[in-house]
Amino acid sequence: MGLLSNRLDRASLKPGDHIYSWRTAYIYAHHGIYVGDDKVVHFTRRGQEVGTGTVLDVLLVSSGPRRSLVPCTTCTHTNDTNGVVSSCLNCFLSGGILYRFEYAVTPGVFLAKARGGTCTLALSDPNEIVVHRAKYLLDNGFGCYNVFKNNCEDFAIYCKTGLLVVDQRTMGQSGQAVSIIGGPLAAVLSTPLRLVTTNVYGMVATAVSVYCASRYAADIGMRRDVMKVDAEDLTRRIATGALTVAEPGIPALVASINAP
Repeated sequence: MGLLSNRLDRASLKPGDHIYSWRTAYIYAHHGIYVGDDKVVHFTRRGQEVGTGTVLDVLLVSSGPRRSLVPCTTCTHTNDTNGVVSSCLNCFLSGGILYRFEYAVTPGVFLAKARGGTCTLALSDPNEIVVHRAKYLLDNGFGCYNVFKNNCEDFAIYCKTGLLVVDQRTMGQSGQAVSIIGGPLAAVLSTPLRLVTTNVYGMVATAVSVYCASRYAADIGMRRDVMKVDAEDLTRRIATGALTVAEPGIPALVASINAP
């Protein structure tokens, strides 16, 4: 574990750890909660790691790990799933490198890690509570999966913190999603500043600053529109339609950046 790398040795794993592994070409990372006994609970789109329901799935699925044709004797996946599954550590990693997501990092460390989806300013709950949430959601589900709105990182962060971005009956998005949206957003927002500086280095610095500000403001540990929700209450709200998945949009991110 270091400033720029969260790489972890298997021997250092503890139940309740939020772990992840980058997929092909670092296009995305898959996240889960290690619950002990070589098991990882993670959120999928009916057994598929990522999915948007759009043409983007061609790129995302092609970047995912290639599954062995020989069924794993440890994992017991079925087609009848609520999206939350339990896998052995080897199947979860799929040949990738093991990393641990960091909690309660300082603002300096958070901003130093330019790629979202590796750390948060938020505090983690005790490991036994984290494992309870993961196992409860394994049996009861975490709502409908969407790569931008409600994904594996959202699931793991909720298990660790019990926090949800809740605004007008909606759930928010993860650090990876903010990074994907925040990059183009930074370019758009910094475009008017060309009137202030015509120096290419100045424009790059401005775009980077806007991107960092958007990530910082959108982090679960900084947002004001979050609340602590018990796993039992969460599944009840989802089942009754009292809680739905948030649409991550540019207006919401712009508002969070400009918030006092």
